[in-house]
Order: sequence, then structure tokens, then C-alpha cells
Amino acid sequence: MKNQNVDLFDPRTVMDSDSSPGDHHGSGSESDFAFAFNDSNFSDRILRIEVLPDLPDSKSDSEGCSSIVDWARKRKRRREEIMKENAVDVVSHCEEQVLNCNMLDTEDGPVYENLDEEAVAMVEETPSGTGVMADHPDEEAAEGNDSSSNMDCSNVLRVKTIHISSPILAAKSPFFYKLFSNGMRESEQRHVTLRIHASEEAALMDLLSFMYSNTLSTTTPSALLDVLMAADKFEVASCMRYCSRLLRDLPMTCESALLYLDLPSSVLMAEAVQPLTDAAKKFLAARFKDITKFQEEVLNLPLAGIEAILSSDDLQIASEDAVYDFVLKWARIHYPKLEERREILGSRLCRLIRFPFMTCRKLKKVLSCNDFDPELASKVVLEALFFKAEAPYRQRSLAADEANISFRRFVERAYKYRPVKVVEFELPRPQCIVYLDLKREECLNLFPAGRVYSQAFHLGGQGFFLSAHCNMDQQSSFHCFGLFLGMQEKGSVSFAVDYEFAARTKPTEEYVSKYKGNYTFTGGKAVGYRNLFGIPWTAFVGEDSHYFMNGILHLRAELTIR
Repeated sequence: MKNQNVDLFDPRTVMDSDSSPGDHHGSGSESDFAFAFNDSNFSDRILRIEVLPDLPDSKSDSEGCSSIVDWARKRKRRREEIMKENAVDVVSHCEEQVLNCNMLDTEDGPVYENLDEEAVAMVEETPSGTGVMADHPDEEAAEGNDSSSNMDCSNVLRVKTIHISSPILAAKSPFFYKLFSNGMRESEQRHVTLRIHASEEAALMDLLSFMYSNTLSTTTPSALLDVLMAADKFEVASCMRYCSRLLRDLPMTCESALLYLDLPSSVLMAEAVQPLTDAAKKFLAARFKDITKFQEEVLNLPLAGIEAILSSDDLQIASEDAVYDFVLKWARIHYPKLEERREILGSRLCRLIRFPFMTCRKLKKVLSCNDFDPELASKVVLEALFFKAEAPYRQRSLAADEANISFRRFVERAYKYRPVKVVEFELPRPQCIVYLDLKREECLNLFPAGRVYSQAFHLGGQGFFLSAHCNMDQQSSFHCFGLFLGMQEKGSVSFAVDYEFAARTKPTEEYVSKYKGNYTFTGGKAVGYRNLFGIPWTAFVGEDSHYFMNGILHLRAELTIR
């Protein structure tokens, strides 16, 4: 027996229109009733659409739009005007019904004036009653009475009459379900009147057609957005999802992506447009993956765009220190007042920065940064230091716990300069031990002549770095893995350093020394070994390689000042 408790409007059950946009027949639960649209033989009611003139300087959102940016501007202006002028009026009535004295009386019947842009199902009671029943129980009937003077019935441009099937519309829309089930008696003369502006007419007609056929004929982004907004107003979630899929399949631009990010705050049924919003985030993250290349453009993006880009694990940036500097720069441009900047940093921007992967030197600066609330600064720095002190398996566990959340603190990005762990000693002589881990994928990407650099580390007040290379061996006969130690260029200072390179090696998985040497560094110079493991590249990266533990190459460098 069929489950009588099935929710008609649950996207997981029926009327989801989850078929691909090109499938005009829909899924198994999506019957095609296009043959019945506006056909009196298959209809039980008449829908009267009263079309009013648009507000001054207002046209269809999609009319005359050369780009989606124009659509957004017109939509924003319309929303502002609608809030002042009562955009939609809805009425349900029986032609012979006794009118409520407080309702606007016209020759066509009573019309309920609605204060909100959102369409609201309003029905009258039986002829013996004089009240008005709203779809929201706590909404008083009197709320609509004062607004009746705001719409002049004489301004109706035209009236469209459409034959409709109440079961079909009710199955697709909670709005129409409530409209048809609020006490209206069976009658062949029943009419439902919707009052809309001329700019909404095309979108409403497309929406009604979709409710029968589960497909749309319109394909332009601006027209699809008009239909999507109409579907939201009349609570047709399946049409919203359908429009979202079509928009996802169209070429996206930065402007359209930013508009899609704003949709959840512009519609009532935000869940229906979430896949489109997610696609917009992915587009922006990919478009501005190399953030340093588009720094000026990214600095001009709104907050939603910044969140989409900086939430990405694949962000190509020198280090998390650079992310921190960028966030501060953006915040200072867009929020020049300290109080507002602290608020936005604490509530939205701070979670974009992965403090555990910042250097300790930069974390010290966080503590003294006036842009952050001192309590918040202490919290994020302490959390970062605790993470750095965790054993590797615990760090991996913390990162895995964040696999399905938007803002990840413990997941490492694809930094241009790979993070290192450093242990420093002052006695008996200045010394540091540096640990650098590289994933197998990172090593594979080095072939045939790539290189990857570590973040800087310091010894004796001077900055050093490690660089891993794919290069030819000494005789240029085959490719191999090389490791080098360099000193950051800084004047003519020279350092005499003993150094040793080691790597974890199977089967013991202990660090085994691979190369020792000493070198007197001057600024910008580097020293190392072209073939650290003494084997060809193919043997180094092969599945039976002795140097990858669970897909990770563990390298160690010891530096001592002589």
C-alpha cells in the first residue's frame, strides 16, 4: 500500500525533477502532463493573471540585459522598489461569494493586497463568513486591509486566463497546495487570481508550463534566473533545482559566480540552489588558484568571493604566512574602521587562515597584531602550536576529521614553499634539524625538470631553505632525485656550515644518512647532491621504492655552524 505520509514537496521523494535538463520525460516519478496545460478538458479551475504596469524605470529583469551583471543590477533595483510598492497580490475567490467589507471590491471579484514580495496564499471563507484566512496562522487578516489603497485595479494592463489542474499545481507547490485546500468548496465557477507586474509575466508563464512538463524552453542565464526567482516565490523547488542545473551547465564568469553565491540570501528555499552555489565556489577557487597572479583582482572581490577562494585546499600560494598577510590587506581595504575589521576578522575571515601551518615567527606577529581581538589571537596561536607539537598520526587524524567541512584548519594546502619542522639547538654550538615531507604525487609532478622549495628556516640569524629537484645525473644519462641546501640572499655575509642529508628507508623506516658535506655559504648560493639516492628516477618513484612510507617521502637535513 502506498505510504500516505509521503511529503509531496520533499526533494528526496517525488516531484524532484532530478533528471538531466535534456531529459524531457523526467525521472520515473516525473510524469509529463504538457498535453494538459491550459486545456479545459483536463482542468478543474481557471487562473486569472492580472498584469499590472511595472514600477517606474522597471522592465523585465532579463529584458535588455546584455550580461548577467545587468540582470543583477536590475534585480536589486526591483527588490528595493518592490519593498516600497507591494509587488504581488494574490486572491482566491468564488464568483458568487459574499465579499468581506474590508476587501478591495472590483467588478472581477475581491483582490487581496499583499505587503510582501513573497507570494502568499490567501483564501476567503464560505459565503456565510466574512473573514480572511492566511497561510500563516499568526498573520492577521487586517494586515492586508491597509494595503488595498496601494494598488489601483484600474491600472491592470491585461488579464490572462489559463485553465489549470489543481492536483498538478498542488503536487508541485506548497503555495498552490495551501491555496486549493483552505476551505474552498467544489464549484465549476471557482477562479484563482494572481496579480503580478509585467516584468514577471514571462517567468510565471514558463513556471506554470514547467509544472506540467518538467522542462523549460528558455536557455539564457538572465531568463533562467527570472524563472528561478518566480519558482522560489511560488515554492516550486523542483523548478529551482532544474534552473540551477541548467545554469551550472552554462559557461560561468566571475560576475555570474558572485551572483550565484548571493542567491541563498536572496531566496526562501536556499537548499534548492546550493549545488549552483557550490559550483560557483569551485569556479572562483579554480579561476584564482594562483592568487599572487591575480592579487589586485582578488583584492577587489566581495567577502563571499574571498571565502570561496581561500577555502580551497589547492590554493597556489607561497605559504600560509602569505594567506595571513593577504587576508589582513583585504580586510584593511574593505573595512577601514578597526571595530568593523575586528568583527569581520573574528566572525568570517579568521577561519580562512590555517594558523597551524604558519611559521612560528609569523605566529608571534599574530599575537601583537592590533587587527585581531587579543583573546582570539591567543586562541588561534595556542591551537596552532598544539597542532605543531602533535605526533604525525594525530595530525593526520585531525585533518581527516575535517574532510567534509567548509573551513579546514588542519588540512595542508598545496603551498609553493613546503612547510618544514625545525628543532634548534644553541649549545654546544648553533645547530638545527629540519624535517621536510613530500607526497609521492608532488614528487611525480617534478618530472622532468621541476623543483619544489621548502619554507625558510633560520640558523645563526640567517635564513636557509631546502629544494628538491628532478634533474639529470652527473653524466646526463638518466633523470634522478636531487636535494639542495640554499641560503637566502642577504648582503655579503658568509657562513661555514656542516650539513647532512638523510631519508627514512625501508625496511627499518629509520632515517639513513645519504650525504654529508661542509660549505661556506654566501648570499644566494646553494649546495647539494644531484642524485641523492644513487638510483634512476623510475626506481625512486616506483611502487616498490624504499623511500616512500604510506605515500610520503621523509627527508631530514642537519645544519651545524662550525
